[in-house]
Amino acid sequence: MAGAIVSLVVERISDLLIHEAVFLKDVKDQVESLKYELKRMQCFLENVDRKPEQDERLHNLVSQIRDLSCDAEDAIDSFILEAAHQRDSHGIVKIFTSIFTKPDHLHKIRVQVKAIQTKLQDISKNLPAYEIPGDGEDSSSIFKLQQRLRRTYSHVEEDDVVSLEVSTKEVMTKLMTEEDRAHAVVSIVGMGGIGKTTLARKVYNHVDVRRHFDFLAWVYISQQCKQREVLLSVLMKVLSPSKDERELIEKLDESKLMKRLFDALKEKRYLVVLDDIWRSEDWDILKLAFPRGRMGSKILFTTRNRNVAFDADPCNTPIELSVLTDDESWNLLCRKAFPRSKMGSQCCSEEFEKLGKEMVKNCGGLPLAIVVLGGLLATKQSLAQWEMFYENIHGHLKGLPHQDKNGAVNRILVSSYNDLPYPLKPCFLYLGHYPKDWEISKNELIRLWIAEGFISPSLESKEISMEDVGEHFLEQLIDRSLVQVSRQGYTGTNVKTCRVNDLLRDLCIKKAKEEKLLEIIQQSSAQFDVTLVEPMLRIISIHPSEGKVHLKGEHPKLRSLLLPQNEKLVEFCISNCKSFKFLRVLTLLKRNVEKWHVSNEIGDLLHLRYLKLECWNEMILPQSIGRLKSLYTLYIKYHTDIVIPDVVFKLERLRHIVIKRIALFGRGFRLRLGFTSKNIETLKYIMVDEKSIENNVVLRWTNIQSLGIVFTRAEYVKPILILLTKLQRLGSVSLEVLDDSNLSYLDLEPLSWCHHLSKLRLAGGIKDDPHSSCHILKFLPPNIVKLTLFCCRMSQDPMGVLEKLCHLRILYLEGVYNGSKMMCSANGFRQLDSLQMIGLEELEEWEIEKGAMPCLRRLELADVDSLGMLPEGLRFITTLQEMILTNISSSLKERIKVIDGREGEDFYKVCHIPSIHIF
Repeated sequence: MAGAIVSLVVERISDLLIHEAVFLKDVKDQVESLKYELKRMQCFLENVDRKPEQDERLHNLVSQIRDLSCDAEDAIDSFILEAAHQRDSHGIVKIFTSIFTKPDHLHKIRVQVKAIQTKLQDISKNLPAYEIPGDGEDSSSIFKLQQRLRRTYSHVEEDDVVSLEVSTKEVMTKLMTEEDRAHAVVSIVGMGGIGKTTLARKVYNHVDVRRHFDFLAWVYISQQCKQREVLLSVLMKVLSPSKDERELIEKLDESKLMKRLFDALKEKRYLVVLDDIWRSEDWDILKLAFPRGRMGSKILFTTRNRNVAFDADPCNTPIELSVLTDDESWNLLCRKAFPRSKMGSQCCSEEFEKLGKEMVKNCGGLPLAIVVLGGLLATKQSLAQWEMFYENIHGHLKGLPHQDKNGAVNRILVSSYNDLPYPLKPCFLYLGHYPKDWEISKNELIRLWIAEGFISPSLESKEISMEDVGEHFLEQLIDRSLVQVSRQGYTGTNVKTCRVNDLLRDLCIKKAKEEKLLEIIQQSSAQFDVTLVEPMLRIISIHPSEGKVHLKGEHPKLRSLLLPQNEKLVEFCISNCKSFKFLRVLTLLKRNVEKWHVSNEIGDLLHLRYLKLECWNEMILPQSIGRLKSLYTLYIKYHTDIVIPDVVFKLERLRHIVIKRIALFGRGFRLRLGFTSKNIETLKYIMVDEKSIENNVVLRWTNIQSLGIVFTRAEYVKPILILLTKLQRLGSVSLEVLDDSNLSYLDLEPLSWCHHLSKLRLAGGIKDDPHSSCHILKFLPPNIVKLTLFCCRMSQDPMGVLEKLCHLRILYLEGVYNGSKMMCSANGFRQLDSLQMIGLEELEEWEIEKGAMPCLRRLELADVDSLGMLPEGLRFITTLQEMILTNISSSLKERIKVIDGREGEDFYKVCHIPSIHIF
C-alpha cells in the first residue's frame, strides 16, 4: 500500500506540473527530479508489496519512503498556495513575477525539495537494484482500460450463502408463530462472516413474511449502540412524516421518542430487525419502546453473542448457524472462482479442483471467506497462478493454530487485499470511512475517489473519462467480492448503491490506519466540538452522534473532511478555514440560520476538488469561490434562495455542478454565457433564455451526460431540444417549464430524435393542445427507461402513449392528469417494474386489462381521493411484490382490508401481493 501512496503522489506531481505550471515554472527542474526519484522508489515498493513477510528494517524503509513522498506533496502544495497568494496580492502576473521570483522567495521550496531528495537517495543506496519504468508506463496501465472498460455491470447479484434452506424455514416458522406476549425475540447467532445478516435479509424480504406483518423495519445496531438513533429510525419508518413533522420529532428527548414509538406500534403486528446487537444492556433500554402490539409481533436479532439472545428471550431457543461442510464450501467456491464467462470448463479440471479444495479448507466453512477467496481466484486464469497463490497463502497460515478459524479467515481477507492491483488499494481502503451497514452511493463514491486523487487524470482520453475509470474500479472490487451490490440503477444492469461487509470494513479501517491513509473520529454524545490536531491522519471521517459538529483546532496537512449522512442532517461548521488550507474534500451544512453567507475564507482552499454545501434557508456564495481552480465537483442544496457569483462559471475544471432547491420544483440558476467548459458532465439546474439559444452554448458541453434545465417561457423549449439531439453522451435530462401562459403549448417533437436518452423528467407547463390530433407525449424518446412527469395537468389520458414505450421500467406520475378515467391496455408496459401515481385527484376509474404490466413489482398510489375501487386487472399481475397506498378514501380502504375476518369487496384483487402498506 505504501507503493500505492507514492504512486498517487507521483501522479499528483505530474498533474501539478501541467495545471499549475505558472506557479512551478521557477522550480520545475527540481520538482521533475523529485518526481523521478519517487518513481524509482515506487518500483521498489511494488516489489516489496509482493513479499508480504517483511523484516522490521524493510518495514521501516517502506514507512520512511511513504512519509517522504507525503512531505514532498506538502512542500509543493504549500509553495503553490504561497505563489497564488502573492499573485492575488499584486494583481497582475507581471508584477507578481518580478517580486515573487526573487531568490529568497524560492529558496525555501528548493531547500525542502533538496532535503527530501537527499533522504530518498540515502535510502536508495541500501536497496537492491530495480527497474525504472519509462514515462509512458504506469502501474495503473495493467487495467488496459481502453480495451476492457465497460459502461455497465454485466453481473447480477448472487445469493452467496448455500444450504440456508433449513435455517430459513426455521426462522420463518418462529417469526410467524402467533405468540400472545410482549417482546417475543427470535435470534440468529453465529460468528462474524457466517451469514447471519444474509439469512436475516432473506427472511425479511420473503413474500410470506412481508404478507404476515403490518409493519417491518430494519435497524443496524453495532458495538456502539445509539439508542436515540435506533428509536428515530424506526419511528420515521412507521410514521413517514412530512419535513415539518420530522423536524419536530427530531427535537423530542429520548423518553418522548420511546412513548411516540410505543403508541405508533401498539395497534400493529410488527417485525423489527435489530442487526448485529452486541450487548444485553442495549436491548434492556430499547425494549421499553416496543409494545406487545397485535398478536404475533416479533423482534429479530442477529448477534455474535449467545448470551444476548438468551437474555432477550429465554422462551425462544436461538438459531445458531453452523459453518459450511467441505462439499458446501467447495460448491460455493466454484460459483465464485469459475464464472462461466471467464473460465469456461476449467472447473472440471482435476488440478484446479485439488488446489481449490486445499485452499478452501483454510476458510473454516465461513461463507464470507470463501466468497472473497473465490473472487480472488477468479482473477487467476492459469494453473501456475493458482499454484503460486496457494504457496503464498499456505506460507501465511503455517504459524496459526489448527483451530484458529478467525486468524485463518483474516489472513485470507488480507491476502485478497494484498492481491489488489495498486490503483485499487486506496479505493478499497477508502470505503472504511463509511459507517457500518452504510448504503454507499456509487456516483458520490466515484467523485470522491477522483477528488482524493485515487483516479489520475492521465488515465483519461477522448473515449474514457475519469468517471468511467471509477466505474471500472468499482466493478473490479465487486467482481472480487470485496464490495456487495445493494441497489441497482434504473436500467436494472448498473449499480446505484453498494455495501461493505462488517469484517471487510474492519480490515479497511485497520489497514488504512496502518498506511496512514485515513482515520475515523467518533463524536462524543456529550459535546458538539471536535478538535483536530496535526498528528491526526490526512483524511478524516467524522461520525456524529448529535445534530451538530463544530470543528476546531489546526491541521495544516489535512486533505479531506468527510461527514457521511443520510436521513439525519448534521450541521457542520468550521471555525477557521485557514487552519485546513490543503483540503481537497469538504462538506459544510447550516440549519438554523435565515441567511447563510458562506465564509470568504473558503476561497483560500485552493486545492479543493470536492465541495458540498447544504442550507435549509437562503445561501450566498462569496466571490472568493472563483479562486477554487482545482474544483471538480460542486454540490449545493438550498431551500429558499441562492446567490451565485459569475466567477463560479469560470472554473474550467468543474465536471459536476448540482445546484438544486430542496423543494421539488420551480427554481434554477442563471448560467453565465461564458461558461463553455468541455469537462462538464453533470449540470443541474440551469435557467435558459434567448441568449442561451442564440449562442448555441449547449453545443459546447460535448461531455455532458446529465442535464437539468428550467424554462421561463415555453417558446424556448423546442430550440433547446433541437440542440440536445446533437449531444451524443447525454443520457439523463430534466426539463421544467414555468410558463403559466394559457396560450403556450409545447412542441416536444425534437425529443423523438434523442435516441440516446434513457432517463427523462418533465415538470410543469406541459399542457396538451386541444386543437392537436396527437397526444403531447407522443414524441417521447423511444429508449426511455425511467420517466418522471410532474405537475403537467394534461386533460388526455397519458397511459395510451406511455404504455408503448417498450424499454420503460420506472414511471412516476404526480399531478399530471386531470381526467376522470385511465386505461392500461393488454400487452402495454411490457417492461414496467415500478409505477407511482400521486395527486390524480379527479381520477374516478382506472382500468387495467389482462396482460398489461406483466413485470410490475411495485405500485404506489397516493392522494387519489376520487378513486372508488382498485382495477380488476391487478389480480392478473402476479409479479407484484409491494403496494403502498397513502391518503386514499376510507371507502377504498375498507374495500381492500380484512376487518374482523371479513374480506373487503376488492380484497381478492390484491390478496396475492406480499406487502401492502396503507398510510
